[in-house]
Amino acid sequence: MKVIDLTHVIEPGMPVYPGTEDPQLIPANTYEESGFRETLLHMTTHTGTHMDPPAHLYPDRTTLDQFPADQFIGKALVIDCRNLSEGEAITMAALRSYGDKVHQADFLLFNLGWDKFWGTDAYFGDYPCIDDEVLDYILKGAYKGIGFDVIGLDPIADENLTRHKKLFKTCNIINIENLTNLELCGDELFWFSCFPLKIADSDGAPVRAVAWFA
Repeated sequence: MKVIDLTHVIEPGMPVYPGTEDPQLIPANTYEESGFRETLLHMTTHTGTHMDPPAHLYPDRTTLDQFPADQFIGKALVIDCRNLSEGEAITMAALRSYGDKVHQADFLLFNLGWDKFWGTDAYFGDYPCIDDEVLDYILKGAYKGIGFDVIGLDPIADENLTRHKKLFKTCNIINIENLTNLELCGDELFWFSCFPLKIADSDGAPVRAVAWFA
């Protein structure tokens, strides 16, 4: 079985959303003092490769822990958008080239090739985002989730989080951000999982996103 890790490592100094506190990995117990090692994690729920549920934007909507476990596993398809220029919209043309596979997927994962900028200022640049037609198409489908290799569903400059709000207002879906290695997944359907920590009343959580091919 071929397995591909689609997850960035959580570590101090990693890229975080502007204004968010950097993660800290603090020694809590050491081999020398306690005979074992433990680390205190200090970070937000939206650190690194993570997912958003509807409760990220709306107080009366679904939290991550309220989703059944099968929300986080299924068939995925990578939509290759690496031909787009900075600031250019992801349109339905990108999806149509995959034919019926788009309808067969549980997850649509958009590959902007942006993970190559991870750890640089360019990662916070004007990455392409889905347009309204693509978002409407997703909302009308039966998708479990969507995902991106960029830091947000919305552009960095959109402090109103317009796309997030539209996605989560009535749809029980998850949004995954900061994926990596999507170019290794090919252009066919594959198995995908993105299980989060089961945190009470969760507005989000880091995930270990994985693709596998039997």
